Formats: sequence, structure tokens, C-alpha cells
Amino acid sequence: MTSATQKNLIDKNAEYASKFTQGHLALPPTKQYLVLTCMDARIDPAAAFGINLGDAHVIRNAGASARDAQRSIIISEQLLGTKEIILVKHTGCGMLTFSNEDAHGLVKKNLGPGAAAEIATLDFLTFSDLEDAVREDIGFLKTSATVPNDVTVSGWVYEVETGKVRQVA
Repeated sequence: MTSATQKNLIDKNAEYASKFTQGHLALPPTKQYLVLTCMDARIDPAAAFGINLGDAHVIRNAGASARDAQRSIIISEQLLGTKEIILVKHTGCGMLTFSNEDAHGLVKKNLGPGAAAEIATLDFLTFSDLEDAVREDIGFLKTSATVPNDVTVSGWVYEVETGKVRQVA
């Protein structure tokens, strides 16, 4: 049975595909940069950051974690030629609202001891200060042996209340 969400995907994709003219774009991003941002549904990276189709890689995860995105960052740089990383966390991020212990407890309560055991060593990479978290991730990227020294790295905060960005690092 097709859910309402799946039906919407099918319908909207058919509409999109009927007007699609960008099948010629090359695999590597033409502007050679990547944006790492949060998976929060209130952020539209293309619209908010001026990214056209084919310009950049957009990597999204909970909290815009550089550590969590490391695999994708390496692929983007080493295989597809990106030369800049723009990390964008945001105000009102859910990662500010709970601790690692809270998340582990919730998994145990809702999914049982088997699930809790499966993720026993998982770090949910929560944080308590937004700007410090941006600076910490930028520090991680700048000192990581997996990010070449010639890669430009910057850190930003997107304000979900206003749609504005401000540079932090």
C-alpha cells in the first residue's frame, strides 16, 4: 500500500521530471565546494545559501556534525574535487535539547535492550553551546589529516527565525 507521503513523492517527481533539463550536469560539483548542514526540515540549503543544481555537494545530518560527515567529506574532496567546506549549524537545533545519556535511555525504553546493546558505544554528538559546537567542528576539520591544508573551511550559524547566516569561524 502506498502511503500519502509516497504518493506525494510520485506525483511531485512526475511534475518535476516533466520539466527537467539538467541531465547533462557533470558528477563533480561545478563550484567545487560542499555545505555541511543539519537535517532540520526548517532549512532549505539551496534557497537559503544560493546553491543551484550541480554547484555543490550538500551533506546533511543531525546537528551538522563534521565527525558524522567525515566519510562523505572525504569522498567529496578526494574523488570529486571539492576545495572548500562550509559548515552551517542553526539556532533552535534539536541537538541542543538532549544529552547522549538521554538518547541512549530513549532507545532502551522505546526499542528494548537489544537495540540499546547495538548502539551502546554510539556517540550522538550532542552539544550544549551552538557557537562552541561550530568552532569545535571547524577545529576538527582543520586538524584532521583527512582534510588537506589547501581546503578552505568556514563555520556559520543559520538563524531559523530570520533566515540569515552569520559567520562564527
